[in-house]
Amino acid sequence: QVQLVESGGGLVQAGGSLRLSCAASGRSFSSGTMGWFRQAPGKEREFVAGISWSGGSSDYADSVKGRFTIFRDNGKNTVYLQMNSLKPEDTAVYYCAASPYRRADLSRGHEYNFWGQGTQVTVSS
Repeated sequence: QVQLVESGGGLVQAGGSLRLSCAASGRSFSSGTMGWFRQAPGKEREFVAGISWSGGSSDYADSVKGRFTIFRDNGKNTVYLQMNSLKPEDTAVYYCAASPYRRADLSRGHEYNFWGQGTQVTVSS
């Protein structure tokens, strides 16, 4: 059974940093695609960042470019999201997503086969 378990969320002041982790178990995603999405109250889920199987290619939502960095450790079957210069509008539940396949478009939610339960990130002003 595949599981994606996120950790690292919490409460932080604006301008602060957090690092989210997502550990996958049940199968390897070293040849696949991994990403992060988020959903704020009353809003639809949106793409945050995605990374290719090798880590050589990544994509970011315009709203987080220059502030967030996605990276992965295939040996640990884990993907990370380093979030710097956090803003109140970054407040949301953050979800890890994974696909065992290589995807050309990292931002499409329907391309991901597995999802985590989410971790809350709250940024206070």
